[in-house]
Amino acid sequence: MNSDANGPAGTGRPVIGICARTAPVTLQGSDMLVSLALQAHVAFLSVAGATPLLLPLLPGVESLVDRLDGLLVPGGPDLDPGLYGEAAHPVTRPMSPDADRVELALVRAALDAELPVLAICRGMQLLNVLHGGSLHQHLPEITGHDEHQPRTPSFTLGRHPLKLAPGSLVAGILDEAEPQSACHHHQAVNRLGAGLTVTGRAGDDTVEAVEVEGHPFAIGVQWEAGHTPDTRLHEALVQAAVSRKSN
Repeated sequence: MNSDANGPAGTGRPVIGICARTAPVTLQGSDMLVSLALQAHVAFLSVAGATPLLLPLLPGVESLVDRLDGLLVPGGPDLDPGLYGEAAHPVTRPMSPDADRVELALVRAALDAELPVLAICRGMQLLNVLHGGSLHQHLPEITGHDEHQPRTPSFTLGRHPLKLAPGSLVAGILDEAEPQSACHHHQAVNRLGAGLTVTGRAGDDTVEAVEVEGHPFAIGVQWEAGHTPDTRLHEALVQAAVSRKSN
């Protein structure tokens, strides 16, 4: 995608796909199911110079990869454990096996096309499963605490110091001496998928970041990028898309 005509109205802005999530909402008194994206993802990508494009998880969506310059895979419900050969834990709440498989096909196509990919929370877990990995279905049973998903009446982010691998993409993006995660997850990487490298861990050794080996820019982070004002990962995704688009 080297032509400026690929951007909206010939602007040359890179187009970043965002995998949609579905959720029930009530609008003007009517209950409905909608496809949506976290507004922060849309805003952060736009301010960084990209045009965000919502991608509903419908069969065949992977054919749109040649119209994209990058892909953001956001957080969301649990993955179907059948994808990694396990029965569901009592607290596992999958989204939809069909939607999971569509999203896997989309991410596989994006990686094959060497699109820049940023996978967040569930997105990182999906990246691991795509590469043959598995998940801890309920992390408190492994760590002995619920600090990755605090049990509070309202949505509360857990805060953890991060140990990032020197020289990794994610360490270069965050570029600080004492980085912290802001997380909200009860699942995490168990068996690491083939072709992935762990580039970040929490103090309790939970995997917090992975990168796809041999790929120019394919990062998974377990924390809730988009739920804080930190835009560095989104900016890095856009810059990687700009670089690819200009080559």
